[in-house]
Amino acid sequence: MMMKIAVVTGASSGIGKEFVRQMDRRYTGLDEIWVIARRQNRLDELKAACGTKIRVLPLDLCEKESLDILTRLLENEHPEVKLLVNASGYGKIGTVADLTADEQTGMVRLNCEALTAVTAAVIPYLSRNSRIIQMASAAAFLPQPKFAVYAATKAYVFSFSRALREELKGRKILVTAVCPGPVKTEFFDIAESKDEIPAYKILFMADPVKVVNRALRDAEAGKFLSVYGPAMKLAYLAAKALPHGLLLKIYK
Repeated sequence: MMMKIAVVTGASSGIGKEFVRQMDRRYTGLDEIWVIARRQNRLDELKAACGTKIRVLPLDLCEKESLDILTRLLENEHPEVKLLVNASGYGKIGTVADLTADEQTGMVRLNCEALTAVTAAVIPYLSRNSRIIQMASAAAFLPQPKFAVYAATKAYVFSFSRALREELKGRKILVTAVCPGPVKTEFFDIAESKDEIPAYKILFMADPVKVVNRALRDAEAGKFLSVYGPAMKLAYLAAKALPHGLLLKIYK
């Protein structure tokens, strides 16, 4: 019998860590949860706190060697992947002129390239009625000055997820794009290294427990889009209905 697993990237902190915590309690049929992040000590702490068997994979998904390790492990174990959660990612607040080229291309490598590579590696092992959860962001709805590259990477995740959902429908595998607004995690410790988060975003900070709970429920229900909270739902509708040029003037 194939081993049933879930794979979670970005599992050492924030949203990714919260996904593992809730999946540990929610999905008793999983044999293992494979947790991926660079910080092994954080992953070991998470393993100790979970009842489900946790396989710790201390990998840097921006490195080809790490992606090769994951690919070989999947080939050797040949598990049945019931849930893939791509939660790795980071953002830097600041203008394109102020941020370094490495900071900006780093966001593209992790938020877009690594997410795509992990998804491609896992797809052959997904079974009927499996789910893919891709962490996008409400930043995907609208270009954001001083968050330009991050918002663009999340727009990529959103578009990629929608197309992937159509491609996998025939296999009865569903994709959910999770698009929260600001969430109270370590994300902003990194994001604010060059500039501060706008005050209006602080007002809409969400609890990661509630964001993840909503995301899992929406994925279980087969929904494409998971947006937590009325403010972000309104932002999504506004971005669909109103000219982006007008909205950009409002957000400045």
